[in-house]
Amino acid sequence: MKTTNLKPKSSKADFPHTYVIIFGLILFATFLTWIVPAGNFPRIKDVVTGRTTIIADQFEFIKNSPVSLFEVPLKIVEGLNKSSSIIFLILIVGGAFHIIIKTGMFQALTSKVTKHFANKEEFIIPAFTTIFGLACMTMGVNTFIGFAPVAIILARSLGYDALVGVSMVMLGGAIGFSTGTFNPFTTGVAQALAGLPLFSGLGYRVFSFFVYLIITNIYIIKYAKKIKKNPNLSFVRELELSENTLKDDENTFEIKKSHYLVLMVVLVLFALLVYGGANWHWGLNQSAAIFIWMGILGGLFYGFSPSTIAKEFIIGAKGLIFGALIIGLARTISIILDDGKILDTAVFYLGNGLAALPQIFQSIGMFLMQLFINGLITSGSGQAAVTMPIMLPVADIIGMTRQTAVLAFNFGDGFSNYVLPTSSALMGFLAIANISYENWMKYVWKLFLLWIVTGSILIIIANMIGYGPF
Repeated sequence: MKTTNLKPKSSKADFPHTYVIIFGLILFATFLTWIVPAGNFPRIKDVVTGRTTIIADQFEFIKNSPVSLFEVPLKIVEGLNKSSSIIFLILIVGGAFHIIIKTGMFQALTSKVTKHFANKEEFIIPAFTTIFGLACMTMGVNTFIGFAPVAIILARSLGYDALVGVSMVMLGGAIGFSTGTFNPFTTGVAQALAGLPLFSGLGYRVFSFFVYLIITNIYIIKYAKKIKKNPNLSFVRELELSENTLKDDENTFEIKKSHYLVLMVVLVLFALLVYGGANWHWGLNQSAAIFIWMGILGGLFYGFSPSTIAKEFIIGAKGLIFGALIIGLARTISIILDDGKILDTAVFYLGNGLAALPQIFQSIGMFLMQLFINGLITSGSGQAAVTMPIMLPVADIIGMTRQTAVLAFNFGDGFSNYVLPTSSALMGFLAIANISYENWMKYVWKLFLLWIVTGSILIIIANMIGYGPF
């Protein structure tokens, strides 16, 4: 009898490629432009502040503007063009950091940090999350994409994985941004539209910041300890096996004089990046320019030739093309919905639906609706301009304070940015770390549910105590 060595087929279906998921969402958005009625809120511009707001009680249905299936490739190109700043930032950061990593400076430094914090590694995580949480109280998490490679190297040196490294920066920043403590682009705009004193209600937002910070740190530390005990439980185990740069060779852990020069370049330019973002309103283009300088100066100070610097830059940038392009693809979704004139319709129906809910669920409903709308309108200030004129009259009708409505907007606009594939912050961090969206969701979905439950409780409490001044 003959026997054959046929490999049995796996009964588990392969998870779709990230590009397939995004393209499916693009097609779904295109389909919606054909079946959802187009609508429009008239808009007026405040000559004093320069902000554009909608007139909430003058919604009207307009002629449909469905997007043709044949236009989808053109919309994708448009999405890539409109995302070019962050795409180039990611490629430049990838190239620059590859140069810095090739000098061995980070490996030598993290080796010493590991020895210093032996058996105290869990203190590193809350230290990082708190620092970036405080930093993102006044600016977007996008500003700190370039810090992710440093955190990943440190996390790996402590026995963790890239997910822990990314979490220390991005999820810490997420707490600072999403609780809206001092954020002028979200809290400031929303409170101005609500007629509230600027940054009023600060105490409760600070309280919310620390509640979320504690919950998030417990989640990250629990995962970090689990994978340190058993690395095979890591959601990115294959990535760790292929990309962990902390190899046991004799040069990795030796600090040279040239390493101190490279470290000086990195620290000075990072400090300049943070200062420029906070005081000079630097955007993505200026950040990208700083990283070009970092790669060039770091390589030269270490002793690399110009040709070596160029060669290593290309290698680093090439590894991030996959993730960088995802950002442009995801941007296509909001472009299609906007071109199809159905964003205002979605806001109109959601506002009416909220008013119809039982009173006990209305505050939670407002939070969840803002979560949903953020998938359509990814700009925080843009979402405030569109939704707050709808939500504020609803809040007045149902007896909710306007400050509570602003808090619901903050939570809804902020926290969903770390699960939505349309979020440039999330996809930028994942691209830098070379983490797939699928693996990120396997890791973060439980935390996101905890965030929703926590936000719902905090909003209910705010409503019960008459969080104000009104």
